[in-house]
Amino acid sequence: MAGLSIRTRFGYGVGHVLNDLCSAMWFTYLLIYFHHVLLFDNSLAGVVLLIGQVADGLSTPFVGREADRTDDMLFCSRYGRRKSWHLLGTICVLSAFPFIFLGCLGCGSSDEWAQVIYYTPFVIIFQFGWAATQISHLALIPSITQDPHDRTDLVAIRYGFTVMANITVYLVTWLVLGIDATSAETGLGPEDGIKFRYIVMAVLAIGIIFVSVFHALVKEDNVPQYSRILPDTEVTCEDESNHTNHLSSSQQNSVSHCAPVHCRMTAIDWLQNMQFYQIAMLYMGTRLFCNLSQAYVPIYIQDSLQLPQDSVAYIPLVMYVSGFLTSTIMKALNKYIGRKASFILGCIIGGGACIAVWFGRGDLYKQYLLYGVAALLGAGGSIMLVTSLSFTADLIGPNVESGAFVYGAMSFTDKISNGAVVMLIQNLNPCTNCCPRCSSYYQKALAIACGAAAMLGLFAVLSLSNNIGDRQKGNVSDDCAPEHSENIGADEDTQGSTPSYTNSTMYTIACVDPSSAMAAASVGSVRSICDGFGTEKQANTTSDNNQPGSEEYAAVPQGLRARVSSSSSSSDSEDGAGVSVA
Repeated sequence: MAGLSIRTRFGYGVGHVLNDLCSAMWFTYLLIYFHHVLLFDNSLAGVVLLIGQVADGLSTPFVGREADRTDDMLFCSRYGRRKSWHLLGTICVLSAFPFIFLGCLGCGSSDEWAQVIYYTPFVIIFQFGWAATQISHLALIPSITQDPHDRTDLVAIRYGFTVMANITVYLVTWLVLGIDATSAETGLGPEDGIKFRYIVMAVLAIGIIFVSVFHALVKEDNVPQYSRILPDTEVTCEDESNHTNHLSSSQQNSVSHCAPVHCRMTAIDWLQNMQFYQIAMLYMGTRLFCNLSQAYVPIYIQDSLQLPQDSVAYIPLVMYVSGFLTSTIMKALNKYIGRKASFILGCIIGGGACIAVWFGRGDLYKQYLLYGVAALLGAGGSIMLVTSLSFTADLIGPNVESGAFVYGAMSFTDKISNGAVVMLIQNLNPCTNCCPRCSSYYQKALAIACGAAAMLGLFAVLSLSNNIGDRQKGNVSDDCAPEHSENIGADEDTQGSTPSYTNSTMYTIACVDPSSAMAAASVGSVRSICDGFGTEKQANTTSDNNQPGSEEYAAVPQGLRARVSSSSSSSDSEDGAGVSVA
């Protein structure tokens, strides 16, 4: 719907703040915490992060599939499927994340491998909860609005709060690490473990407040909207006059509008869609750039540049302030130069920052130029991330019935690739523990890894030749092939061929009674092109059995459930048209 309220925009924006706070701690300070505070071997520090990334990566497809189910429990059907998974994920995050930065309770002097085993269940629970919260929150975007600019706006607002969450973490860290003036000028050590506990408790308290606001302000409509189609009506009207011939005189008077219904996309359909893999590659490159820069900038600052310990707070702070300022102009940037050009611009800015890191040396660089490089890293990552999420929302289009699966698949590529690259970097480290030989290693690792990620994203966006969201013939299964061309009344020699089609082009026609749309009338015979050529899908349900959880409800694709569009209603009311099926 167009014209989202401020309440919805703000409520949605703060829904991922707890995840963002924990993510900032996880990617920015996990490695340096295990390196300098717990004194773990480089490889074992990478193992802990890899376990988390693999757990997250395996959780996302599962969460995505389960969050798309329609046979919900009573609580899910009333509260909302996405919000229910969001709540479950929040509980898991709050119950497990604090233990990662509390040290090995009762086993601090044990072997490092024994401590890794201790941390593993907490890491897995945290990452499962993080994945559940992330996927459910992203999957709300296509459900909330179908307008591309509103989607970009929601993504930009979401990313704006992500940046603010990261800024909060860095401000709290800067404050806590700077309290002891005598140790602030030295590097981090085992004695700073208590400081990380204070930081974790502070950021979790802030996160609880924002996640409560999200659940209070955002309402998810989980009503079985497909019950709005007229009963006993074959919904195949090639034009409105032909369709009304099948209705009684009373029904003909009540029919107001014939609206198209889109094709349902299943997991198999997505896996046969070329753009699905192109967007996945683009998303993976973007996340690699953002997460690797976040993870290795603090180590680069400590080991390569050897700056004071509080620099691990204020240098990342510069990155995210720059990213936040950039996110505020993303809607206008996408509107005037387009998504592809915006993403290419982000790749160029990020790649330029990586070149500067490779050549950055000397006091002038440490004291002044480093801040500019950090700003470029933040701006480039911000442009790439906001645009890649908009690409993903455009790919889903109106297929909200499988939106969580798409986001889960995208996140799967992100998590697995991040874990693999971090483990590779850690294992290639020339020394076991931090030593002078590490000084140039992390400088090169940061420049090469982030630069390669930016180039991967650039290659992916350049490979996108069609409009995002096009469902070209041959890219989906024959089950979703259109029965009729949108060019109704075309020449006979063209009607016989199967046309190519897009996600925004909808072929099955549903004629809607405005009174029954608001009263949730029973469902009749719906003839859908998503069931093949010339076949009929019977959805013989009544008002008693069309509730979420019933077999009839689960059998009807979400794409066939009517959605009342305020914009369609207002425009159609001028010529007597009513609500449409989306």
